[in-house]
Amino acid sequence: MSDQYEYIPHSLLSRRVRDLASGTEGVLMAVINENVSDTGIERWVELAYIRGASGREFTTAATNIEPAPDQPRTVTSRRDQRSA
Repeated sequence: MSDQYEYIPHSLLSRRVRDLASGTEGVLMAVINENVSDTGIERWVELAYIRGASGREFTTAATNIEPAPDQPRTVTSRRDQRSA
């Protein structure tokens, strides 16, 4: 069985981002490819760890994040880079 997680570089690390699913904003602390399966079959998901204003971190799918409105939108997502 392989590792339970793997850190992924992301262009928005340490910047303010917004979770599209909840509308919550915070600082992107990490993007991790995690095996979220509790069975023998692996299921890998890219999770974004965001630290909100309260100091507590929450997770969302990495595809659900975008730069916060006060941040420039000059970056492309990893998915866009793969298809190019």
